[in-house]
Amino acid sequence: MSARCVMVLGTTSGAGKSWLTTALCRHYARQGLKVAPFKAQNMSNNARVVDGGEIGSAQYFQALAAQAEPEVRMNPLLLKPEADTRSQVVLMGQVNEALSSMPWRGRSLHVWPQIAAALDALMDENDVVVIEGAGSPAEINLHASDIVNMRVALHANARCLLVSDIDRGGAFAHLYGTWALLPAEERALIHGFVLNKFRGDASLLAPAPQMLQDLTGVPTVATLPMWWQHGLPEEDGVFDDKTRAAGAVSKTIAVIAYPRISNLDEFQPLKNVPGVRLVWARTPADCAGADWIVLPGSKATAADLAWLRAQGLDRAIATHAAQGGAVLGVCGGLQMLGEALIDTYGIEPMDLGNAPGLGLLPLVTQFDPQKTVRHTHTAFGALHGAWAALSGVAAAGYEIHHGQTAQHPAMAAGGDVAREVLPGGLGWQNAQGNVLGVYLHGLFEDPRVLHALFGATAPTLETVFNGLADFITTHFEPGVLDQLIAP
Repeated sequence: MSARCVMVLGTTSGAGKSWLTTALCRHYARQGLKVAPFKAQNMSNNARVVDGGEIGSAQYFQALAAQAEPEVRMNPLLLKPEADTRSQVVLMGQVNEALSSMPWRGRSLHVWPQIAAALDALMDENDVVVIEGAGSPAEINLHASDIVNMRVALHANARCLLVSDIDRGGAFAHLYGTWALLPAEERALIHGFVLNKFRGDASLLAPAPQMLQDLTGVPTVATLPMWWQHGLPEEDGVFDDKTRAAGAVSKTIAVIAYPRISNLDEFQPLKNVPGVRLVWARTPADCAGADWIVLPGSKATAADLAWLRAQGLDRAIATHAAQGGAVLGVCGGLQMLGEALIDTYGIEPMDLGNAPGLGLLPLVTQFDPQKTVRHTHTAFGALHGAWAALSGVAAAGYEIHHGQTAQHPAMAAGGDVAREVLPGGLGWQNAQGNVLGVYLHGLFEDPRVLHALFGATAPTLETVFNGLADFITTHFEPGVLDQLIAP
């Protein structure tokens, strides 16, 4: 195994592991090295289509940053939460029903061989593998069944960075406590502490970094300033309530933030469009004054639809549509906009699959055991009304869904017909022209769609990746990044 392995661990979820891993991937790739990302297990409803199935969105972006083709070995185990105590398990890109029904702790024995094999293969084929951990490595209740943090670090003999979010407070205690709870052989793999999201004068941190090094033998190798707009989506579905429009607000877009929202990362480009303000809506008040209301994807469509009704958001959406306001449904959001959800096979969790929809499109969705996972290149047909700017626009994206949606036969016979605006049953528009539903994820990541809707462009991913690499090059102690991959 030839690769040198660098691993990014965190004292908590949301400490900054994912974007730092992405930055390291681009940093080492810019040195002409062959680089691959790896995360043994990711729990997220943000997923992307790759050859062989689906992986977590973070590893997809990390692969692009590494200038590598994203593939299932980079995230061999993906857990997609469907309820507080249930997740759909995706192993090597494919849904595994047996593992999905297995108790949490019982999975480790079954999945570790595939995880280790995937990591070994990437190490054999690359110069550097940048590994991301999950949560904290010091979750001592889970340590015996660990398959994502220190077991991976030991297997790869990785040089580890431990990151803490100093903006939350208690960062030095988090770093010391995490280090102290690890066994000696695992502590030996920690090569540096990183303080993330720092505001103010870094010189005021003294003498704490040196005191921490005296206690642990581990230096603080970087103090990273707070950076609100690095350009990457949030890995853990953390909603950025501080989103601000660039310049004067000309359009407010409210995205319904139901509990099992999926693929919310596809809306990241909207944050970078001048004049657009993105709002994560959890109450009817959050939708007040919105120009668009967007119903995003969902990992539990019927359950999220029930939640939406319980919040009174169904009435807010209906009122907005009745007044001519633009409504967009994406994947699960499209399904909610129809007349009914039918779940003959019990695909949806908690037996909620059979339910009435919002009735804004004359469509019916049936959930199928066969999951559609694919890249899609298509073009819009003729649209009118609020979405007319998309007429004839070519678009590329991806599909991840169990539902199959079609016209409601009785309503079609009565003359209430939805216009099919994407071929193959991928998109419909209502007769009035203000409600649009599509199965295609990633629309706003397509510059052709952004330009058609807003007359603007957002920063490219290449710009984002290079900005991340420049940032860590500036703020890490000199020589540290090279030392992490030194023989």
